Amino acid sequence: MKDNNSFKPYVPANKITKEFTFTSIFTGVILAVVFGAANAYLGLRVGMTVSASIPAAVVAMGIIRVILKRNSILESNIVQTVGSAGESLAAGAIFTLPALFLWAAEGKMEAPSIIEITLIAIIGGLLGVLFMVPLRNALIVKEHGVLPYPEGQACAEVLMAGEEGGANASTVFAGMGFGALFKFVIDGLKAVPSEISIRFKGYAGEIGTQIYPAVMSVGYICGPKIASYMFAGGVLSWMVIIPLIVLFGSNEILYPAGDTIGELYNAGGAGAIWGNYIRYIGAGALAAGGIISLIKSMPLIIRTFVEAVKSIKGVKISDDSRISKSLNIKFILLAIILLTLSIWFIDVIPVSLIGAFIVVIFGFFFATVSSRMVGLVGSSNNPVSGMAIATLLIATIILKLTGDTGIHGMQGAIAIGSIICIIAAIAGDTSQDLKTGFILGATPKKQQIGELIGVTLAALAIGSVLYLLDMAWGFGSEELGAPQATLMKMIIEGVMENNLPWGLVFAGVFIAVVVEIVGIPVLPFAIGIYLPVQLNACIMAGGIVRLFFNRIGKNREEGEEIIGNGVLYCSGMIAGEGLVGIVLAVLAVFGVEKYVDISDKLGITDTLLSIGSVIVFVMIILSVAVFANMGKRKLVRK
Repeated sequence: MKDNNSFKPYVPANKITKEFTFTSIFTGVILAVVFGAANAYLGLRVGMTVSASIPAAVVAMGIIRVILKRNSILESNIVQTVGSAGESLAAGAIFTLPALFLWAAEGKMEAPSIIEITLIAIIGGLLGVLFMVPLRNALIVKEHGVLPYPEGQACAEVLMAGEEGGANASTVFAGMGFGALFKFVIDGLKAVPSEISIRFKGYAGEIGTQIYPAVMSVGYICGPKIASYMFAGGVLSWMVIIPLIVLFGSNEILYPAGDTIGELYNAGGAGAIWGNYIRYIGAGALAAGGIISLIKSMPLIIRTFVEAVKSIKGVKISDDSRISKSLNIKFILLAIILLTLSIWFIDVIPVSLIGAFIVVIFGFFFATVSSRMVGLVGSSNNPVSGMAIATLLIATIILKLTGDTGIHGMQGAIAIGSIICIIAAIAGDTSQDLKTGFILGATPKKQQIGELIGVTLAALAIGSVLYLLDMAWGFGSEELGAPQATLMKMIIEGVMENNLPWGLVFAGVFIAVVVEIVGIPVLPFAIGIYLPVQLNACIMAGGIVRLFFNRIGKNREEGEEIIGNGVLYCSGMIAGEGLVGIVLAVLAVFGVEKYVDISDKLGITDTLLSIGSVIVFVMIILSVAVFANMGKRKLVRK
């Protein structure tokens, strides 16, 4: 372990500079809402979100230094701290809360109010930040040199590099512009089809690709390995399982469908088989994958929790300098107690007193685990979904045993799972942000207040975003599959009502077991089974683009520069497409989307339209190539 007494932050403790200003908070809140809304849209489409920390750092650097001509790196740090909170809160919310809308669509309950969604998100976000505050000295300060916190260090490097100029923010903004443009052409004007599919005569399989810039960007950011695992899962479901179901069961009626498999296929093709059967197989694989990842991490989880608690007791805070000041522990405890009681007292949150205790106990446990695990392996490897699944199973069983059954018990379970999922996601994000601040010499208290502001205002926006998307397309639809939330809904119903097609679910479970045995990461493969193959193929295209860029650099430094520029551009495209997606949702809700739709006015054949889709997709890939090779900079990646 390094001697932390000798560590010198970038900005010395005795130097006072602009940090917590109206400009930094206002700019950070805008980024929190933008990245939060964009990641909510992305996660509901593909079941995955991407970290906004580095893009937020780059945009913060560009706005503070280039546009506003300010020189304070700590002001840029506050912008990044507040801005990245929106993405993490959105990730926690979309994995669970859409289940309430799905039950409403089935007529089991009234749709959740915006107030209910907002309060659940605010409480989860605030608890995630508050649980992390007492852990800072134990995990960030004492463990410096042991826990790397890769995203936190990368953000610090980006901001320090920004002292030499912030031009790289233009790459993010360019991505936002082009992502918005391509999205509007595809789904606004509908000038070209969003999907290209190929069917085979005499064989029930189907293959193809979507052409969305955000989906392709996910593949680029995740890299070729993860993209290939997802694509392999999609190929298995659409080119193997679906044809077998049609081949052997053409004249059979198999629950949950009410028609024969042959009738389903003739009416809706492979997509109809996927919607009625494959999604349950994928859900079983996803659940098994989440539990497997949690079991594999359990020794580390237990060890890190015990070590973190011991570290809290062992940390002596004698330094009262600016860079050591955190929020008062009495305020933290009082706030946690009030938030816990509010979970129970507020009528619109369907959680009992027992549920409130479950939230606090599991919330603090998973906040501690999440914080330390992202310090070790980074945010992308943090098993938040596994934590959520475990929490839902335990909470649902406890609620059922205590007599809280039926739709009220299911609502309570999803509310508990939502709050804890948000807590885990926010705790991980807060840890990375505090690590960035520790390296730069930020004031922890100001960062923590910034996090509280960021999660609160992002939570105020997430309810409206979810409502808008549900009104426009509906969760569980082709446009917004909401795979994680659908899985959580299935788990709760399976425990409460025992009405799932268990044969299909267990088939998915054992596929996941086989995949784990052969050494393939389960979760991306399971997501690939669950999602349409066309979406997986688009992600695979992004992974191939990144693989190509990996090989064209003349040396390692140049290769990292190209990849880093591409990550920033693709992050911008995700944000741009997400924002236009929300704008199009507004148009759909008010019934005016038909006025921008030119698909019926083109008067060209389907073949030419498909060629147009290919041309647009090639243009998207070429735009990544152009901006990935522009500019000269150094980026420390995750």
